[in-house]
Amino acid sequence: MISRINSAVLNGLEVVATEVEVGFSRGIPGIVIVGLPDNAVKESRERLKLAVSQANFDYPQATKIVINLSPADVRKEGSALDLPMAVGIIKNRYRMESPAFADLLFYGELNLNGDLNPVKGVLNISLYAREKGFRGIVIPFENRVEAQFVKDIEVYALKNLTQVIQLIENPAAFTPCHAEIIKEPIGFCDNDFSEIKGQYMAKRVMEIAAAGFHNVLMIGPPGSGKSMISKALPSILPDMSDDEILETSLTYSAAGLLGQKGGLVCRRPFRSPHHTISDVGISGGGKYPVPGEISLAHNGVLFLDEIPYFKKSALEVLRQPLEDGKITVSRSLTSSTFPARFMLVAAMNPSQDSVGLGEAGGYAASHSQKHRYYAKLSKPLLDRIDLQIEVKKVKLDEITSLAMAESSADIKKRVVGARNLQLHRFKNLKKKIFANGQMRNAEIRKFCPLDESGGQLLRLAVDKFDLSARGYFRVLKVARTIADLDGVETIAARHVQEALQYRSLDLARF
Repeated sequence: MISRINSAVLNGLEVVATEVEVGFSRGIPGIVIVGLPDNAVKESRERLKLAVSQANFDYPQATKIVINLSPADVRKEGSALDLPMAVGIIKNRYRMESPAFADLLFYGELNLNGDLNPVKGVLNISLYAREKGFRGIVIPFENRVEAQFVKDIEVYALKNLTQVIQLIENPAAFTPCHAEIIKEPIGFCDNDFSEIKGQYMAKRVMEIAAAGFHNVLMIGPPGSGKSMISKALPSILPDMSDDEILETSLTYSAAGLLGQKGGLVCRRPFRSPHHTISDVGISGGGKYPVPGEISLAHNGVLFLDEIPYFKKSALEVLRQPLEDGKITVSRSLTSSTFPARFMLVAAMNPSQDSVGLGEAGGYAASHSQKHRYYAKLSKPLLDRIDLQIEVKKVKLDEITSLAMAESSADIKKRVVGARNLQLHRFKNLKKKIFANGQMRNAEIRKFCPLDESGGQLLRLAVDKFDLSARGYFRVLKVARTIADLDGVETIAARHVQEALQYRSLDLARF
């Protein structure tokens, strides 16, 4: 008798159907697992013996057990196949027959007591099971919250192997989890712009960045508020759409970060990795491919504080995702693609030691010192940053002022209004674009009309500052966003002038 149990494995965010075949044969007693299992799957042999016995089932000690993981040409990774393998052994041992074997998908890790441990990727697997027409899915109890999001499929979140077999024998005795959307602010910063004193230009730049999905670089002395301003950025970004919530939650589920408490990621993530992070930590991957920081920041903000201290190779990883909104990690046996559409916000000091700062926050470091420090950022990376600003120290009068600054809620209203204009503008494009920062040259030519004075000013700037073609288009993108915040379709001279103001740092230093 051959038992066949339905399961699946994750390859990045992609779900691969896996059929677990279990058969008994003559030979040296023990468990043989074939079908490209990795070490974690192979190690389950000892767990299976004790788990089945501890769950009060008769484990066939004197029998050779062969387990095939089909398809055999796809590598199987992780411990989530423990449950289907154990169910297959018990089915064979007791010659069980039940429609549940065909109707249910089994996914979970077992410990030595036969209890089910939480695993990664349950949301991804649950959506796959619904798509493939399974009646239900059997998962560990601690993964129940993320699976409850999936409607039109029965989710059985059980605590141990004994309950799983009872479910197979008597499905009517168990009630599936009710579909419920629980939203959790994972990795979210709730700083408010009203708490930030002064820094009016930096706040304005963040408003423009949020409205047009532009990347930002801030240069200023320590204590000038760069980090605080960056952490407040998510509070003015538009709310996530249902599609964005699902995309982000699938990424966090695959990384094992949804956890027992948190359902879906409903607020835009804010990721702030330390500058010692490795290339793989930024991009994702590893022996078992998992999302990196750029994917965990998907639909949110990636904040790199003291960006020159990051390894150059780690920073260069950012270049392609900033263009494509995704990253493909290739290994010898597999490749995985993760989403990576994020806003990059970077901060740095004016020089490595930040000495010689004047009272107003001016820079007294020598030109050669600054040049060496800025040279750590490659030109291709800087070309992908639309807004570059100088952040000076806040004056004492502003710090002690009792006047309330504008709140994030008020700024967000303007941002949402501008973003809605952009969504309407781009709705008929073949290439999916939702913000000005994503426009390519063809879209810029089409959607960035200049009035006469605006065109004259931009031509003058090109001649005076020797702007490259890339710089020219970057100014137009930012000016388009500023015009959207004003609620006008034609870009005027005042919009171009302000956009050029946020390029002055680039022009002066690089």
